[in-house]
Amino acid sequence: MLPDHQAIAPSVLYFGTPVVLIVTRNHDGTTNITPMSSAWALGSCVVFGLNSTAQGAVNLLRNGECTLNFPSARLWPNVERIARTTGMNPVPSYKADMGFVYESDKFTLGGFAVQPSELISTPRIAQCPLQFEARLLTWHESAKPQGRAAATHLIMEADVLRVHADRSIVVPGTNHIDTAHWNPLFYVFRHYFGDAVDLGKTFRAEH
Repeated sequence: MLPDHQAIAPSVLYFGTPVVLIVTRNHDGTTNITPMSSAWALGSCVVFGLNSTAQGAVNLLRNGECTLNFPSARLWPNVERIARTTGMNPVPSYKADMGFVYESDKFTLGGFAVQPSELISTPRIAQCPLQFEARLLTWHESAKPQGRAAATHLIMEADVLRVHADRSIVVPGTNHIDTAHWNPLFYVFRHYFGDAVDLGKTFRAEH
C-alpha cells in the first residue's frame, strides 16, 4: 500500500540542512555572526541564501570575505542564544515585529571564542569543529518577491580558500572527515537536530 499524502502549506521550507554560522566584519572592524541554514556545496564553492537586510549580507557585499563555521549538535544552545539578535542598528521594523533585538557582540553572547583565520582577516569560531575561510564570488537577488519592500533574498556563491577541521573529526593521516565523529547541527522546520545515524556510504566515499 502506498503512503497517503496530503497537500500542505508550511510557513517555511527549512526541510533540513546544517546550521552555518557566518562571521563577517562590520565597517568599524568588529565582527558579526549570522546564523543560517540555507547552504549547499558546489565543488569548492558554497552557495547560500541571506536576507538583504541581514548585517552579514551587508558586510559580505562590502568587503567580500567571510568564514563559514559549522557547529556540532551539542552547540545548539549557543546558536539559539544569538538566534533572536541582529547586527543591524536600528533593527528593521519587520524584524522588530518578530522579536529581534540588536546585539553588537554575538561572540560573547553566544559563548564563542574568536580564532584568527590564515588567509583572510575575518576570524573563525573556535568551538566549531569545521570551518571554511571564503571569499564572495558572485551574488544575485532571488527572482521571487518576499512581500517586504525593503528586503529581498540574496543568493551568494563563495569560494572556499581553506578548510579547518578539528583533529578529532579527521581520519588520521588523511584529508577525510571521520563521519563517525562528526555530528553536525541540523535545522529542520525550525527545530534543532543532531545525532544523525550512519545508514551506509555511497560508492564515491572511497575517493
